[in-house]
Amino acid sequence: MTARFEPPLSELKVVFAGSMGAGKTTAIRCISDGTVVSTDVPISAGVTDQKSLTTVGLDYGECRLGEGLLLRLFGTPGQERFEFMWGIIGAGAFGLIVLADNSRPDPMGDVERCLRGFAAHVPQRRTVVGVGRTEAHANPSVDAYCERLAQMGVGGVPVLEVDVRRRDDVLLLLSVLTSMAEAEHD
Repeated sequence: MTARFEPPLSELKVVFAGSMGAGKTTAIRCISDGTVVSTDVPISAGVTDQKSLTTVGLDYGECRLGEGLLLRLFGTPGQERFEFMWGIIGAGAFGLIVLADNSRPDPMGDVERCLRGFAAHVPQRRTVVGVGRTEAHANPSVDAYCERLAQMGVGGVPVLEVDVRRRDDVLLLLSVLTSMAEAEHD
């Protein structure tokens, strides 16, 4: 009997960030291969949103892409009072997926806040923006996001329309992000 060689599994840490309600927990649950660890708690009084739970620590799940690539997925809290977690979660991250909720008053400002908050941890060349809720809120457009990112000096960040409830949409975000790793090594 001949021993079969199994190449070592490559692992990448990917952070999902965005405003409260942008879909970070949903995206991680949608794409994870197993059980997701979540620190969701009931929303405190005074916070207005259409959801009943919010992440106060982090979400964690794992997803295998192809053979030999394990993605460790970390979701950040979206409320500003929990931003201190961003540095903890962002440390050692390969890439960042920023989710924008186009129904919010200033979704591009939300994206800008996340990019600035993670700039010390994740290079812009390994960042993807996913814009959700575009079917009911078409503006700002993907082009408008791209223009705003260029004005910030981070042009070239991919911006995609997504529905984080659809596995294929979340897979697309992750595929674009991991292809950036391949491009860095070419």
